[in-house]
Amino acid sequence: MKILLKTLPYLCLVLLVASCNRNNERSRTTNWKYNDEKWGGYEKNDEFAGQETPPNMVLVPGGTFVMGYTEEDVPYDWDNIPRRVTVSSFYMDQTEIANEDYLLYLDWTQDVYSEYPEVLLAALPDTLVWRDELSFNEPYVTGYLRHPAYAQHPVVGVSWVQAKEYSRWRTDRVNEAILIDKGIQEERPDQSGSDVFVTDAYLAGQYEGVERKGKKDMKTGGTRPVRLADGILQPDFRLPTEAEWEYAALALQGLQENEKDENYTDRRIYPWSGTSMRYQRHDKNQGKMYANFKRGAGDYSGIAGKPNDENMITSNVFDNFPNDFGLYNMAGNVNEWVLDLYRPLTTQTLVDVQNHDLNSFRGNDFMNVKRDQDGKAVEKDSLGRLIYVPVEDAEVADRDNYNRGRVYDYLDGDEDSGAEYATDRYTLISDKARVYKGGSWADRAYWLSPGTRRFLDQDRGSRTIGFRCAMVRVGNSAGQDNSNVNRFGIKPSKSKNRRRSRR
Repeated sequence: MKILLKTLPYLCLVLLVASCNRNNERSRTTNWKYNDEKWGGYEKNDEFAGQETPPNMVLVPGGTFVMGYTEEDVPYDWDNIPRRVTVSSFYMDQTEIANEDYLLYLDWTQDVYSEYPEVLLAALPDTLVWRDELSFNEPYVTGYLRHPAYAQHPVVGVSWVQAKEYSRWRTDRVNEAILIDKGIQEERPDQSGSDVFVTDAYLAGQYEGVERKGKKDMKTGGTRPVRLADGILQPDFRLPTEAEWEYAALALQGLQENEKDENYTDRRIYPWSGTSMRYQRHDKNQGKMYANFKRGAGDYSGIAGKPNDENMITSNVFDNFPNDFGLYNMAGNVNEWVLDLYRPLTTQTLVDVQNHDLNSFRGNDFMNVKRDQDGKAVEKDSLGRLIYVPVEDAEVADRDNYNRGRVYDYLDGDEDSGAEYATDRYTLISDKARVYKGGSWADRAYWLSPGTRRFLDQDRGSRTIGFRCAMVRVGNSAGQDNSNVNRFGIKPSKSKNRRRSRR
């Protein structure tokens, strides 16, 4: 207590100096004061210390790599020819989304949207994917999703559309938890229907909730809702793009044998080094399988007493060895949905179109918030969500960077190949064909290579397909983004606090 009393004046002095510095900070280019009500209350955010790592995620630092097949193209699809691309830093779930995670989503949806039972029905996984004409899998039909024995196993039977909706829901729940944990909003267990926290509706001023202490408003001295510029709320959770997923799976960072002069000179076949499916280091784990996969015809786990991967179907999402980014089961266990629309010629296009070699992605369907004549977002819908409308081609016809709202077939040789992807007239590929990757418990080792790719209709599920989420990393790849010291350790000069000239 004596020590505290002695140090208290010093602590108060430090806080006072910090407060004065904050109130006296000026614009570097105009010398106007920030965060001062007398100067209009224009805010500068000095509290943002970098994006916090979202729950269950790890940071995947961006870089360049050779995307595409790393072994023989056995089906001769020629749909992922090697080419060098760069991926920006992003976050990715260290595990696949488990049954336990998805059940929380279902239970919440049932409670909050009880007046709209169709919302819950649309979210339910297809448990009938376990059925087979010549297999006895009925116990999985009734028990795999909800029995506690499978709580930490990856959810399956989820379509691409359902995975995307889960990601949207997760964004709102994580951001709501942030506001509650920071004391800005109160818990709302009674929310329902349109009166539910949705991130974009909150930022648009269409959700009030129950304010606890709010955020200080520099213009009025009172409080205000959180804004995007505060850096408190997280960006959207989403499915990873195919480039992100493949880059994260290979995890080439830190492999000295694969690095030379900052450029990767070698590639991996699997998410681990070497060509063996077994752990080869000389320790207690030597000989164990790296992944949960089908070793051969009729061999899903090995013999009794000496199993190879120890699981006939899926395994715990934390089973098996993580790769060098700390990601589990990027090969085997279940295949995983990615964001991309499937087109076989996309990869060949990317070789020739250089502006696609950064964060390459096919499947953009640009949308805008629907606004009234005053430019404000129209009233949210019955589920509490803002209403979005597609970008019309005519709106962007004069732009230099893009000229269409839905960019599905752009530069994919549709006319030359005679494929009509939108109608399925000549091919199984359609505007609903989505890529999945990674191999599963029921796949041979070939499909465990990150360069392989397959597709399925976005409305269908499978007992071998699950998913994990990703999130953009805002700012630089690591560290504080508004630091006063650049990467060379140089501190830029500050604007002097000159007095305003008076006439």
